[in-house]
Amino acid sequence: MRKNFKYAGLIIVIIVFSILFIPKIITRMTNDTAVQDNRSVPAKPLAYIKLNGEAKRVPDFLMHNQDSLLIGNEDYIGKVYIVEFFFSRCPTICPVMNKNMKILDEKFWNRQDFGIASFTIDPIHDTPQVLKQYAERYQVKSQNWHFLTDKKANVYELANSGFSIFASINPAVAGGFEHQGYFALIDKKGYIRSRVDRFDNPIVYYSGIDREDQDIQGVDMLLMDIELLLKE
Repeated sequence: MRKNFKYAGLIIVIIVFSILFIPKIITRMTNDTAVQDNRSVPAKPLAYIKLNGEAKRVPDFLMHNQDSLLIGNEDYIGKVYIVEFFFSRCPTICPVMNKNMKILDEKFWNRQDFGIASFTIDPIHDTPQVLKQYAERYQVKSQNWHFLTDKKANVYELANSGFSIFASINPAVAGGFEHQGYFALIDKKGYIRSRVDRFDNPIVYYSGIDREDQDIQGVDMLLMDIELLLKE
């Protein structure tokens, strides 16, 4: 008899669970609102990247662009801009990164308060003349999209220490250089900003390459988040 009561109680629990929760789960799956581990959400305002309790700013830099003009971080004050590290002969991720960067260029090119800073990690080859041809290949529209080159030590210091975006010489990989395909989002005052993950932690950087495991790509997030910063 006691066993029958136990089974009856278990059946009641299962029935209550089915009535209360299964319809909700089905609805969330149908509407594709189930939480995914890699999903991030916009923060309003977008999060600051904190280092030792202080919001992290873009390190100082001064480099030559594709027109042989000196361009520094001060030239971007008052502009929302994107930072990337690439090289013109890259046979792997750089074409994808700059295909996505071109989407941002097409969207915001006519705004004086938007810009892009593309730093080459192959400065010996990527002279201003080479970068000029590269910019023309991508039919760059924005006057504030600068392809920047400098001494190797300065570029790698900016990437690895300034932004903590890995870049290195590696003859064993395709193209001879390896780097992370990240985009950094900078606000008008020079602070690095980002959206947050589902635990309210800043994602820090946006993926510049397309990822099959994400329903919303990094460039899609940036299209939304740039708009937020332009309004600040």
